[in-house]
Amino acid sequence: MIETNNLKFTYDHSNHFSFPDVMCKKSEVLLISGKSGVGKTTFLHLLGGLLEVEKGSVVIDNQFISLMTQKEIDRFRRQNIGVILQQNHFVESLSVLENVVLSIWLSSGQNKVNDAKKILTHLGLENQMRKLPSQLSIGQQQRVSIARAIVNNPKVILADEPTSSLDDENAMIVADLLENLAKEYNSALIIVTHDTRLKDRFSNQVTLL
Repeated sequence: MIETNNLKFTYDHSNHFSFPDVMCKKSEVLLISGKSGVGKTTFLHLLGGLLEVEKGSVVIDNQFISLMTQKEIDRFRRQNIGVILQQNHFVESLSVLENVVLSIWLSSGQNKVNDAKKILTHLGLENQMRKLPSQLSIGQQQRVSIARAIVNNPKVILADEPTSSLDDENAMIVADLLENLAKEYNSALIIVTHDTRLKDRFSNQVTLL
């Protein structure tokens, strides 16, 4: 579903990154770990088309996104990739439900309130929909971020440090949730993290050095 080949990226002609080739199939989970500064977030942004590839390729569902124009990448991402960023970036003046509805509208141009309600209920947030994001716990906010990422049934889910700010119990809840959702939605799931708690949770791993 998603694979890379000879992927390289440079910041300001000085900070060079060369990444190992990876592959993640439908319903699989790939954990990418490593210390701070090794390029984990950079790698995830390249996978999601949020950064332009300097060299090499990123292929998702047989589409070479590394050869697309920025406009084509943006459209492809909205339709096929769900991204869970380290920072939630909610619209704080909107309710939980409105934040997820906005996500659907931005990706499809449609106002699918019922779809948003369904996924929020599925994630155990049925009683939190009318609240503002600031009124939720950190764990609940993370589930809202997951809802935004999966509401359009993406082929690939990319998660950047989804458990780093959570306690042990909630970290495992989110890890289980992400894995179950990948299987349910038949999506390839790539988790980028320095959270050592997840190393014993997922067997399919790549460590960046």
